[in-house]
Formats: sequence, C-alpha cells, structure tokens
Amino acid sequence: MQYGYVRVSSRTQNESRQVAELLQRGIPHKNIFIDKQSGKDFERPQYKRLLKKLKTDDVLFVKSIDRFGRNYQEILEQWKYLTKNKKIDIVILDMPLLDTRQDKDLLGEMLSDIVLQVLSYVAQTQRESIKRSQAEGIRLAKKRGTKFGRPRALQENEFLELYKKVESGEWDKKMFCQKTGISTGTYYACINRYLHKTKKIQRKA
Repeated sequence: MQYGYVRVSSRTQNESRQVAELLQRGIPHKNIFIDKQSGKDFERPQYKRLLKKLKTDDVLFVKSIDRFGRNYQEILEQWKYLTKNKKIDIVILDMPLLDTRQDKDLLGEMLSDIVLQVLSYVAQTQRESIKRSQAEGIRLAKKRGTKFGRPRALQENEFLELYKKVESGEWDKKMFCQKTGISTGTYYACINRYLHKTKKIQRKA
C-alpha cells in the first residue's frame, strides 16, 4: 500500500500543494494523513493514526523532510523505526536520494544516511531560526507598545469612573484606550455593557 503524509505548522496554512503532489503520484486521498501543527516532535494525531496503518513493504511518501519533522534527533529515530522496525520504504519527493526503495546496498544506505542527517539538521536549525525571529519580533513590538494576548477587561465601577473624563472632554476615545490599555472594540463593548445599562437604571429611577 502507498500512503502520504502532509504537515503544515498551523491551521491557517494551506496544505493543498502537498496534497496535490501526492495525488499526482497516484496515492489515494483516503491514504493521505494531514496534521496541522508544529514539527517539533511526532506527538501528532494523524501521524499516530498513520503509524497504525503502516505494514511491512508499504511505502510512505512525504513532500520534504521538514514536512516530516523539524527535530533532528526525532527525525532520525522515526526514520529508523519506520524502515527497520516497521520495514516500510520512505520516499522524500523533494530529495530523490532519500528514497529507500533504491540503492539498498551498503553504499546506497550510507549515502542516504548522510543526506538524511544533513537535511534533518537543516530542518531543525530552520525551526530554531524561525523561533528566534518570532521572539525578536515580539520583543521589538512590545518595545513599541504593541500589546499581546486578550484585551484587558475593565470592571463596571472602574470604567464608569474613568469614562467621566471622556464626558468632561479631558480624554477622547484614543486617550481612554491608551491610558487603560484596552482595545477600541473593548471600549465600545464596555459602553454597551455598562453605560447603557446605567442610563436605563437612571431613566427608571
């Protein structure tokens, strides 16, 4: 049996190109397993499902080694487990040398091992570089005053007290948000939640 494995790092990324290439290779859609999460390890639900399906002499197709994983040591361990324990073949489409169906003599295996180790190392260093870039970007954004995470919530009494500054003209909407650290959306949500309710109570009184 032929199987395909596809991985993208997040749910917002599109896996269609990987899937299309596997389909062109004649792999049935039902035999393609897709994970949408980081390649830092192999704790992925669809990959685990795939492992249960694989049997001796099956062939696993993957677009590139970084789609297989991005942890150097774990890639090597999984590769060994699949080829030695499961006794399946693996084909990395972007790297013809990583096709265990070919060159099964000692020299061929040695060349494949060297290529695998180099590409696994590159996949991990790319992941580490991406993480460093993201961390640096977040650090610079925070330095510029960008706020991350869920918008700050304001309690009713706190909002109504501070909103007096808007009513008096001391603050405008932008100043209110800057001073309290809330977003514009939260500002209007507070108005709808607290201010309108207060006015209704006053009218009833």
